[in-house]
Amino acid sequence: MRTHLFIAGTVAALVAGTPRTSAETAYISNERGNSVTVIDVPSGKVIATWPTGRRPRGIALSRDGKAVFVAVGQDNAVEVRDRADGHLMSSLPSGQDPEQFFPSRDGKLLFVANEDDAAVTAIDLANRTVAWQVPVGKEPEGVAESPDAKWLVVTSEEDSTVAWIDLATHTPVATTETEARPRHVEFTPDGTQLWIAAEAGQKVHVVDVATRKIVRTIDFVPPDAPAYKVLPCGIRFTQDGKTAIVALGRSNAIAVVDVPSGAVRGYVKVGNRPWHLALAEGDRTAIVANGLSDDVSVVDLAAMKVVATVPAGGGPWGVAIAP
Repeated sequence: MRTHLFIAGTVAALVAGTPRTSAETAYISNERGNSVTVIDVPSGKVIATWPTGRRPRGIALSRDGKAVFVAVGQDNAVEVRDRADGHLMSSLPSGQDPEQFFPSRDGKLLFVANEDDAAVTAIDLANRTVAWQVPVGKEPEGVAESPDAKWLVVTSEEDSTVAWIDLATHTPVATTETEARPRHVEFTPDGTQLWIAAEAGQKVHVVDVATRKIVRTIDFVPPDAPAYKVLPCGIRFTQDGKTAIVALGRSNAIAVVDVPSGAVRGYVKVGNRPWHLALAEGDRTAIVANGLSDDVSVVDLAAMKVVATVPAGGGPWGVAIAP
């Protein structure tokens, strides 16, 4: 079948003409290495390694671009590190075992999923205090704010649900049932769809935001990978919203998906167990964190191939890109 092959032409058409940006930097959280690896994207070279607290997983750039947030789960905190040299500027009170988080679109709050608390915590970044906390399902992990700032969605791995929190009232108003163990959620850039990676269910659900109902479920069949190893996790969309890149866990591949149709356009074999990824160079490049091979794959999306493999620390988990 066409979707079982590594193909380049259709993806090249999607990204052709996209201008390259100036030098970008990738920040990789290393879950077992208790560190962040800093990579110069154009050269593919490691330029720094920052020691962190214990079990760093979620990582993101602050909205003003001045800091890097790192969730250190075993320290029950989110570190705020200076983007220039990695020094620790502050430590935020995030609740028990933070994993993923989402900087609010207005830059005022940090929404943190707390696995052990079964809650999502909103941290006031100016005051470094907890603004509010909302109970959600058991083992929350993935969290995202809708582009219109109306919804905060949080996955529950144990309950196999996604909670919809009204940000105006801080109230859960609905849940969407999923396949087993949803790990990650991502809104399309236009805010009309929510994509949910149900890792143990081996699927990605596409939810219509207006109705909060699943309208499509996407399956993956990467070449030469046993079905039981196909474990979707990280998802990223190109800026135009037409293409999604999905990390497929122990199948050691990423999938390139056409967003309007939900069709898988092709696969790229990367390192061992890709967890999360980010897009760089005007969506021409995917930076993929490989949790079991302790490295990062740099993928040329037009050519549909890995063009560089960069060593990282132990257990690369998350990726953030800065211009």
